[in-house]
Amino acid sequence: MSSGASVNPDHAHRIMIGVLGGTFDPIHFGHLRPALDCLQALALEQVRFIPLNVAVHRPQPLAPSTQRLAMLEAAIADQPGFVADPRELARPGGSYTYDTLLSLRTELGAERPLCLLIGADAFAGFLAWYRPLEILDLAHLVVMRRPGHGSIRDPLLRNLYLERGSDAPASLSARPAGHILFQDVTQIEMSSTRVRQLIGRGLSPRYLTPDPVLALIEQAGLYRSQKTQR
Repeated sequence: MSSGASVNPDHAHRIMIGVLGGTFDPIHFGHLRPALDCLQALALEQVRFIPLNVAVHRPQPLAPSTQRLAMLEAAIADQPGFVADPRELARPGGSYTYDTLLSLRTELGAERPLCLLIGADAFAGFLAWYRPLEILDLAHLVVMRRPGHGSIRDPLLRNLYLERGSDAPASLSARPAGHILFQDVTQIEMSSTRVRQLIGRGLSPRYLTPDPVLALIEQAGLYRSQKTQR
């Protein structure tokens, strides 16, 4: 285990914070329900939703950052423990998870357990991220997966899991960073792409995203000319 994941017996079972990044273009129930599953299953104090500014490994978001943040805030307004965190929107250049976690550490200190919530697809490519092992010095990885799924095909990633893996949420709260945990969550087969495509075709995406988000989309006329298939 790296130095960033050392156990301090004086701080056992500390309150944890979850971190969920994304374009949120727009946010939808496929983001929200798994985040709530993690909030409850891991007894997180909060989940911080952090919309990216400049995408590094995916197409750039279509909606302006101010509107993506407004939709996020509208979506989570009534859920205790959900927090919109705009720190990446205020930072120029590419939005790297490593930089965001460094910023959170500056704010929260070195001892607070941080849980980076990522999907199984993202985890499959984790070793190609910017400074992945240093990310594990700054946070635990919580891999949100469909119940019963979790095989790791990449041998290097499998070795990392054998070294860092845990199946006990309590082990995450006992140290600030360094573990990898698979967490079963509700899998909703949908995407922001689907929401945008429906709107672009003049169809309603209701029941895919919260009504307050739909109201903001309609008010601003977002995604009406959306023709791409990404």
